[in-house]
Amino acid sequence: MQQSLSQPTTGSLVLLPVLYMVWSDTLITDQELISLRSFLKDIDWLSDSDRKFLKEKLDPGSPPEREELEFWWQAIRGAVQERKTYADLVSVGIDLLQQKAPEEAHTFPLEKVQADLGKLEKQLGIVGKSAALIFKSEHHNISTGYQTRQAFDTAKLTALLDGDRKPLIDELKTFISQKEFDYVDPGDLATYRNQVLDWCKILADSGYGSIGFPEAYGGKDDMEGYFLVMETLSYRDLSMVIKFGVQFGLWGMSILSLGTKKHHDRYLHAIGKLELPGCFAMTETNHGSNVKGIETTATYNHDSGSFTIHTPHQHARKEYIGNAALHGQMATVFAKLIIDGRDYGVSAFVVPLRTANGRLLPGVSIADCGRKMGLNGVDNGLIAFDQVVIPKENMLDRFSSVDEQGRFQSPIPGDNKRFFTMLGTLVGGRIGIPRSANAASKSGLTIAIRYGDKRRQFGPEGGKEIPILNYRMHQRRLIPLLARTYACHFALDYVTARFLNRKEAEMQEIEALAAGMKAYVTWHNTAALQECREACGGKGYLSENRIDALKNDTDIYTTFEGDNTVLLQLVAKSRLSAYKEQFENMNLFTIINYVAARTKTSITEKNPLIIRNTDEQHLLDPDFHLSAFEYRENSILDSAAKRLKRLIDEGMDPFDAVNVSQHHLLTMGEAYIERIVLEKFQEKIDHETDPEIKEVLKKLCDLYALYQIEQHKGWYLEQGYMEGVKTKAIRKMVNQLCWEIRKDAVPLVNAFNIPDSCLSAPIAL
Repeated sequence: MQQSLSQPTTGSLVLLPVLYMVWSDTLITDQELISLRSFLKDIDWLSDSDRKFLKEKLDPGSPPEREELEFWWQAIRGAVQERKTYADLVSVGIDLLQQKAPEEAHTFPLEKVQADLGKLEKQLGIVGKSAALIFKSEHHNISTGYQTRQAFDTAKLTALLDGDRKPLIDELKTFISQKEFDYVDPGDLATYRNQVLDWCKILADSGYGSIGFPEAYGGKDDMEGYFLVMETLSYRDLSMVIKFGVQFGLWGMSILSLGTKKHHDRYLHAIGKLELPGCFAMTETNHGSNVKGIETTATYNHDSGSFTIHTPHQHARKEYIGNAALHGQMATVFAKLIIDGRDYGVSAFVVPLRTANGRLLPGVSIADCGRKMGLNGVDNGLIAFDQVVIPKENMLDRFSSVDEQGRFQSPIPGDNKRFFTMLGTLVGGRIGIPRSANAASKSGLTIAIRYGDKRRQFGPEGGKEIPILNYRMHQRRLIPLLARTYACHFALDYVTARFLNRKEAEMQEIEALAAGMKAYVTWHNTAALQECREACGGKGYLSENRIDALKNDTDIYTTFEGDNTVLLQLVAKSRLSAYKEQFENMNLFTIINYVAARTKTSITEKNPLIIRNTDEQHLLDPDFHLSAFEYRENSILDSAAKRLKRLIDEGMDPFDAVNVSQHHLLTMGEAYIERIVLEKFQEKIDHETDPEIKEVLKKLCDLYALYQIEQHKGWYLEQGYMEGVKTKAIRKMVNQLCWEIRKDAVPLVNAFNIPDSCLSAPIAL
C-alpha cells in the first residue's frame, strides 16, 4: 500500500467499485457527475468525511492518478470471493466494507445501501452482473487466462450454414483444392488471364458452368446450385469467379432470360461448355447505371431484314466489358432499337466480335482496359461498333421484337415496365455478387481471427505475452464484423430463396431486396477486409497472406452490378411505392386504426422506463432489438415520405425534391435492409434445436443488433428513443459480448470450413 495515496473512508468503501467503474473509461461524463452528486446529496447513511472524500474524487479537473486507480483495483480485488457470484457492484462494495471495516459494517443499513446503490447503478448505465465479473480474477490473469474453447460442434454449425446443399459445396471445395487450381502470380497479365480461362474451362468440363441452364442444354436447371458455385469458388480466386460469372451468368443467362428457343438451341450448349466465350455489353463510358441513356444504336434495315449496330461516338463505347479484351467471341449488346427513325428504347442483341482463332470481325474495335486495381485475371475491354450488320434473328426477342413487316412488337405494352422487366434479369447477378463478397469476408476474418488467436504481444508485468485477440480493442475490431458476416449469410439465404421461388407480383420487392443486400454486403465486405488487413499488421500487408488480393479483387464489388449508392435509391423508391400503396388501399376506418396503432407504439416505445432501461435482460432481449430496428425503419420511411410530399406541395420540381432528400432516402434503404438482416438471423436461431449452436448464434445475433444500434446511437438519441444512460449501457454490453464471443471466435470461423489450400495464408494455417 502506497502511503502517498489517500485512504478511502469507511463509508466510501461500498461506493469504491462504482467509483472505479466510472473512472475506468478515463473520462467521467456530465450525466455521471450529475447522478453521483445527486446521490451523495440525497442519501443519509454516509458520514461527512465519507461525502468529503467522494466529492474530492468526483472532480473532473483532478481525476484519480493511475496509481490511485490501481490502488482501488487492488483493494476491491482483495475483497472479492472467487466462488461467490455477484449480482452487482453493490455486493462487491459490501464485501469490501465488511473486510476492511468489519465492526463499522454492522452499523450500516445494508438493505437500504443495497437499494440506493442499485438505483445508482441503473442511472449510470452499469450492467451490474457483467461489471462485477471484471473483479473476479487477478488483474494479470483476466487476459492471460482467456483462450479459445470448443463449446459447440463445429461440424454441426458448418452443416447449418451449408444447408441442404452441403454435398455440392463439399464436392466443389474438394474440386478447387486440386493442384490444377494452385494460385499463380498475378503480376504477369497474359499468364494470369490465360490461367483463369483454363480454370473456367476445367469447371465447364465438369458441368459447373452450365449448372443453372435447362437440362436440355447440358445443365441441371439448378440456379440455387449456380449461386452456391459462385460463392464457393470465391474461397479460391476471385478473377476466376468473375470470369465464370461473366461467361455463364451474364452472357449465358442473358441468352436464356432475354432470348427465345431459337437462341437457346443455337448458343446455350456451347456457352455452357465454354466453347463459345462471350460478353455482356451494357455499360457505356457516358452511361453506367443509367442504362436507359445508352447511346449505342440498333437500326432496323427493312430491305435486308437486319440490324445495324453502331457506336455514334467514342464516349458511347461499351466500357469495362469482361471477356472482351482477349477471349470473347460474341456479346449480348444492349442498344437503342431504331425503326424508321423512331427510338423504341433499349433491347438486347447478339453481336459477333471475333472468329474462333481470335481475329476481330469487320467493324468491331476493342481496346484493352489494361491493368486494374484487382481482378487482373479478367480481360476487360472497350468495344466500339462501326456499322456492324447482324441478322434479324440475333435480336433477343423474349420481351421485344420486330415482326416480318418491320413493326415493333412486345408482350409488355408499357415502355417502362418492359425496360424494368428486361433489367430484372440482372437480379441474379445482384445475388451472386454479395454471396461472393460475403465469402471473401469469411476468408479475411478466418485469416485475421486465427492469426489474432496465436499472435502474442505484450502482457502484464512479470507475465507471459498474451494473444492479441485477448485485447478488448482487437475484439472490438473483428468480432462485430464476424457477427455481421453471419447475419449477412442467413439474410442472403433468404433473398436467394425469394428469388428462386419468385412470383411476378413479388418481383419489385425482390429486386429491391437484392439491390439492397448487394449494397449492404459489399460495403460490409470492403470495411471488413480493411479491418482484417490492419488487424494483422505487417503480416496482413504481405501478399502471401492473401488479404491484399481479397481487398483489391472485391473493391469493385461496391460499384459493379449497380453502384451501391444508386441501388439504395432503388430500394428507397420501392419502399416509398409500397408505403403509398398501403395508404391508397386504406379506407378512412383503417387509416384511423393505423394512425392509432402507430401512436400507441410510439408511446410504448418512448416510455421513460424503456428509454432509460439498462437492465441486462432487456438489453439482450431479441424483441427489444427488432423493435428498435423496426422503429428506425418506419420512422425514417414516414419522415421521408412526408418530406417529399411537403417539398412537392410547396412547388419544388419532383426531381429536385428527390435530390434534396437523397441522404434521407439512402438512410431509409439502409434501415430497411438492416431490419431484414436482423429478422432473418433471429428466425434462424428460433428454428435451431441444438442448444450449444443456439447459444453461440444468439450471442452473435445480440452483438449484431446492439452494435448496429450503437452505430446509430446519434439517431436514437435525437429521436428520444433512448437516453444517454442506455446508449452507454449498450456500448458496454457490446464490449462484453465481444469478450464472451472471443472464446468461440476461432471455432466460429472454422465453421466456414474454408480449405487451407484456398486460404493459403501462412499466418492462418
